[in-house]
Amino acid sequence: MAHFITKLASDFFIAFGIVLGGSLLGGISAVIFLESPSFTMERIAGNIKIWAMVAAVGGTIDPLRVIESNFLEGYLSPAIKQILFFISAFIGAHLGFLLIQWICKSPGKS
Repeated sequence: MAHFITKLASDFFIAFGIVLGGSLLGGISAVIFLESPSFTMERIAGNIKIWAMVAAVGGTIDPLRVIESNFLEGYLSPAIKQILFFISAFIGAHLGFLLIQWICKSPGKS
């Protein structure tokens, strides 16, 4: 059980860090090349969100195969665990995206 919770937290923070780090570094690149950092950061955060999820759960199609094979054989526990890993990674990536949106929000915007 402790390994499961650790993997959930790890997937969450990996996805969160990929979105946050990629967007912040993209913002630095925008400043260097005299572009709008807030627009660039929001665009990158939106584009990188799905890839952050994929990287967090394993980076290949194997996690989906685990769900399929276990579900079709009637073993629901491993399939549900894998789905929870995806949900954890999604929440991390989405919260990273929302944080970038909040950071980039100008005082005049609502």
